[in-house]
Amino acid sequence: MKLFSSFLKELKIASRGFYFYIEIFMALLILAIFLFAVPDSFNTTTTEYIYLDMPDEASEGYLEALQDEMTDDQVEDVTLTIDDQEKVAVLYTTEETEIYILNSQEDARAIAEEEQEVSAVIALDDENNLDYTYYLQGYESDKYKNLLKILNVDSTVNVEEIIENQDVRALSTNIEALSDRESILPTVLVFNGALMGLFIIAAYIFLDRQEGVIKAYAVTPSPVWQYLMSKIGVLLLTTIVSSYLVIIPLMQLQPDYLLMLVLLVTTAFFASSLGLLIASFYSNIMQSFGVLYVVMMLMILPSIAFFIPSWSPAWISFIPSYPMMEGFRSILLGNNDWPYILTVSGVFLLTGSALFALSNYRYKKTLLG
Repeated sequence: MKLFSSFLKELKIASRGFYFYIEIFMALLILAIFLFAVPDSFNTTTTEYIYLDMPDEASEGYLEALQDEMTDDQVEDVTLTIDDQEKVAVLYTTEETEIYILNSQEDARAIAEEEQEVSAVIALDDENNLDYTYYLQGYESDKYKNLLKILNVDSTVNVEEIIENQDVRALSTNIEALSDRESILPTVLVFNGALMGLFIIAAYIFLDRQEGVIKAYAVTPSPVWQYLMSKIGVLLLTTIVSSYLVIIPLMQLQPDYLLMLVLLVTTAFFASSLGLLIASFYSNIMQSFGVLYVVMMLMILPSIAFFIPSWSPAWISFIPSYPMMEGFRSILLGNNDWPYILTVSGVFLLTGSALFALSNYRYKKTLLG
């Protein structure tokens, strides 16, 4: 009962301050961006820059074959700016590719050197076979370069025939997938929900320390842990409200909101306890800024692997934000993976409890100030 009264008191005090509304404002801002600025599916069209260094007859045959792949007659003359000079080109648009046919090999080289685009020159060898020369940027991987070497070794017809004759067996046919817009939401839940609490609770502590609130607690009969837990309770409430403000309008009834609540509470508790522990070593937020910044940057690293699966070193999975994002993605998919979510939540609850106990010890040891 005393804990609940302390929580209500902290909630009332926090509602008068600036930090209380940061997460709510960020949630409304993110929701507006997702609704009005982020498309459901991103444009995956690739761009190619090609110069055909071959006789007119061969060039016409190549372009006719290219037009056969197009669903519509989308061919137009365009003007490209290459090294501050306007160059005329012909644009062929397919469902997946925009192909610019350049007028000279110099243009192909210039667009690679000056505009940092990959370009190619297609010529005929002594046996009238297509010969490809690529202008790259220098940072391409060996895997990408090797792919370019073998890409045009055989004819397209033969490659298509080989692919069609391959025996492909699906191991699972009930795989759910998130749209491009929905796939961003796990990172939003992690950073606007759990990790934002790490910074805000530290700010709460430093503000109370500056105003003498923490020292006042030292002479009251209320235990330190109730004060700290009431702070965490305020952060948990704002995390739940701000997260649901974003998710419900975008995902409707697809996620399991009870399961999401469990993961939100445990991850926010972990992050808030970590914030309390960090704040216990410093007198003001400026002193702690370096540590908070390093921790936040470390937590951001798994988001790179989350969006670029090809870069996913094993050590990334040990950063706490990685299982957070994986857990929220599983919930948003609606696949009811209770064992995984409860396991992750249990680990964060136990770790958060240990951090909270250590924080409580630190604040009592330093006489709250």
